[in-house]
Amino acid sequence: NSNTPRHLAEFWMIEPEVCFIDLNELMDLEEDFIKYCVKWALDNCMDDLEFLNKMIDKGLIERLRAVADTEFVRLPYTEGIKILEEAIAKGHKFEFPVSWGCDLASEHERYLVEEHFKKPVILTDYPKEIKAFYMKMNEDGKTVQGTDVLFPQIGEIIGGSVREENYDKLMSRIEEMNIPMKDMWWYLDTRKFGSCPHGGFGLGFERLILFVTRMQNIRDVIPFPRTPKTADF
Repeated sequence: NSNTPRHLAEFWMIEPEVCFIDLNELMDLEEDFIKYCVKWALDNCMDDLEFLNKMIDKGLIERLRAVADTEFVRLPYTEGIKILEEAIAKGHKFEFPVSWGCDLASEHERYLVEEHFKKPVILTDYPKEIKAFYMKMNEDGKTVQGTDVLFPQIGEIIGGSVREENYDKLMSRIEEMNIPMKDMWWYLDTRKFGSCPHGGFGLGFERLILFVTRMQNIRDVIPFPRTPKTADF
């Protein structure tokens, strides 16, 4: 069920998956993809954006241009936690606690983007315990090559990673996380007979439209109404 202004019962994702891509190249692709979409809107939808800028948010066009022209911050998770802990030490109040290993809440993500850096942030190298089994492990054995692109007003707009292509390592992670093997045979088959280094991400399409239009609720930007428990297939 949708209980927040940025979640839906169903969502649409744009999901590129790219062969022979490393972590830095993946972050380049994520940043370029968003900038292309924003620039396309500025070049092709200016009448609509001027209307929204006048009626919804008078800083909308300026904010879109800033995103299109700025370099995104690339921030390891560990450094992000240190920034949040320093903010707490200085008196900033968060509803949810902050410590290394926690899954960041929207308020933490928005603090990094809106108050500390004041620009989009790509958060990387998350603890393996809070990320999916298929993300490639770093050499430290504690973190994985996952990426979350964090945006003002939105929080996470992209989630992605470099994928683990090695069959044996993937099997070890599945066993370590106690995932039932009966649910994983089909995924393991994509590695069993050979694979290649690869990575990809999912861009929340409605969240992108929410940012571009500055609407207040994600239900206002999905093309068709969605309600829980109505998927026939």
